[in-house]
Amino acid sequence: MTRRKKMVERVTELMDQPKMIRNIGIVAHIDHGKTTLSDNLLAGAGMISEEIAGKACWMDSDEEEQARGITIDASNVSMVHEYDGKEYLINMIDTPGHVDFGGDVTRAMRAVDGAVVLVDAVEGTMPQTETVLRQALKEGVKPVLFVNKVDRLINELKVDEMTMQIRLGKVIDKVNKLIKGMNEEAYNNGWKLDAAQGTVAFGSALYNWAVSVPYMKKSGVSFKDVYEKCTAGDMKWLAKNSPLCSVVLDMVVNHLPNPLESQERRVNIIWQHGDKSTPEGQAMYKCDPNGPASLMVTDISFDQHAGEVATGRLFSGTLRRGTELYVMGTAKKINRLTQVGVFMGAERIEVEAIPAGNIVAVTGLKDAIVGSTASTLMEMTPFESLKHYSEPVMTVAVEAKNMKDLPKLITVLRQVAKEDPTVQVTINEETGEHLISGMGELHLEVITGRIARDKNVEIVTSPPIVVYRETITGKAGPVEGKSPNRHNRFYIELEPMPANLVKAIKDGEVSMDMPALERRDKLIELGIDKEQAKNLVAIEGTNTFFDMTKGIQYLNETMELIFDGWREALAGGPLADEQIQNVMIKLVDVKLHEDAIHRGPAQVIPAVRSAVKAGVLMAGDTLLEPMQFLQITVPQEHMGSATGMIQGRRGQVSDMTSEGDTITVIGKAPVAQLFGFAGDVRSATEGRAMWSTEFAGFDVVPAGILKDVVKEIRKRKGLKEQIPTPEDYLV
Repeated sequence: MTRRKKMVERVTELMDQPKMIRNIGIVAHIDHGKTTLSDNLLAGAGMISEEIAGKACWMDSDEEEQARGITIDASNVSMVHEYDGKEYLINMIDTPGHVDFGGDVTRAMRAVDGAVVLVDAVEGTMPQTETVLRQALKEGVKPVLFVNKVDRLINELKVDEMTMQIRLGKVIDKVNKLIKGMNEEAYNNGWKLDAAQGTVAFGSALYNWAVSVPYMKKSGVSFKDVYEKCTAGDMKWLAKNSPLCSVVLDMVVNHLPNPLESQERRVNIIWQHGDKSTPEGQAMYKCDPNGPASLMVTDISFDQHAGEVATGRLFSGTLRRGTELYVMGTAKKINRLTQVGVFMGAERIEVEAIPAGNIVAVTGLKDAIVGSTASTLMEMTPFESLKHYSEPVMTVAVEAKNMKDLPKLITVLRQVAKEDPTVQVTINEETGEHLISGMGELHLEVITGRIARDKNVEIVTSPPIVVYRETITGKAGPVEGKSPNRHNRFYIELEPMPANLVKAIKDGEVSMDMPALERRDKLIELGIDKEQAKNLVAIEGTNTFFDMTKGIQYLNETMELIFDGWREALAGGPLADEQIQNVMIKLVDVKLHEDAIHRGPAQVIPAVRSAVKAGVLMAGDTLLEPMQFLQITVPQEHMGSATGMIQGRRGQVSDMTSEGDTITVIGKAPVAQLFGFAGDVRSATEGRAMWSTEFAGFDVVPAGILKDVVKEIRKRKGLKEQIPTPEDYLV
């Protein structure tokens, strides 16, 4: 019997024993060694041969990933680990570390119960380490720590045994400080990382060895041996006597929760608006395989033979081929599952049935998108929506090289948007312009490359363009919007949204899914007037709409059309046709024609749209540009070049820290100025800089360059060079 076949049999035997299951994610900053670690865990579990582990990057199954040497998509694998004579099923997801693919980490964290956080012993915690930890804690995922590349500390930095232990201690302290800052309650309830307890392991993923305090007692390999063998270059001895796979997976089995323990705690976090006493609520709390099925879709991929494959975490119930599921929030159509299976890296293995507590891969869920809740019940409160920490900041225009491929390109773009929710695809049927917005240059490069390679559509792409937003700086109103037939009038007031309300909407603390009373109380707590708080009727992005009118006839019938006009105006502001954000709009009065024929869509939508656009101009319309945090670490003699790199790009340096002979410069700069940044940093510092970037939100464009930026955008979009005035909208 082949090794793989045997593994599949063992996996299927353990699936229905939730106590023996661990769902884990491997998370870290880019290049800290996640995929190498994953490979060696697989080799230790007998899935791939040990000779190729770490070099094969078996989890990076896409040719683009292999060519670039980075992980782009989170990939799943199920394997079996033996500990104390018992077998455990480990469902593992290897996630990307590059900031452009952070959305994959957010989605993976919903599917798992525990995370192995990797930190490079030489570089220490980096900005992306902080981001992935925050994502894990927000989803209620328990972390353990693996300090990687200890051999580099000894062989490259030539530290002695004492200094090595001090530096490793510092890494643990830093990660603990992050956990405490993000979730003090969890930190005090036993999530503090402690080497003595066994929640920290040290080692080298590349050379396949690791040590932890509990394993030292078992194997007798101490820090002294580690230091001596690394100095002598005898990594093979360490790999034989203290193998990475045993140390890390023992730590996973011992310290990360099984689905039974985890769901009891996590259901409150990821299903906040659900009723615990319902059959599905009870089933999820108990991880009950006999209850109604509740599936959270965390990933969608396309298989040339089977079509769309939805991967997700099954919180209750059992899935079989032929199971009928409903996707919440769509038309209540039955989706019948055609195949049910688990992932082994790039391969999908079909199984008869999968019970609750596992990560599943199914085909036949046509209506699902990433973040969907699917259930055997027709009505179920959906899981909390997935919150991405970054927003698309760059756009490319895409055209089909051959006209005959145009219909195919539109289908492919819709598929792309379905597979990756951090991508925004705008298809303009009228102008024939197709725009793809993503997290950065690399993200867009990968997506456009895949369209050509996997979907066989040859395309031409424009150079990347930065995504701007519009907002207002002051108040305006009441602004009167008249319908084209002059029979209907709408009066609105506009003001900038308070920063704390914007944050609450982004964090999901205020949403239209909440019960009205709970939403009103939250708004009052945020400082919104009581009368206004109860009249919040719509939220779009980070814009709010309050209906302050009283007893106006026919308004209920017209309200949906008013929202349509408002949303159309928000989609493209008057200044540069960019999305509007952070604007609070109050509807203060309405005059409607009594005959329904005279207040149809053709009358209401243009009236509201023009009132909003004119109001935005009156309230001081301005542009917001995306910013990125930069962290550049360089030897001291290159400090000037590093600060110059940031300041020369309209950036500001906010902090500088030194450690040994290196200096870390921290600052932020506009994305528009960061094209070609990588090459410039390398040449300015003779290739000796390490840097990382992270999304830092949107800032107002400086007044001095606002006119030029607006002119450039309008010219690019083919708009009139003359910026409109409020009078242009209020005819």
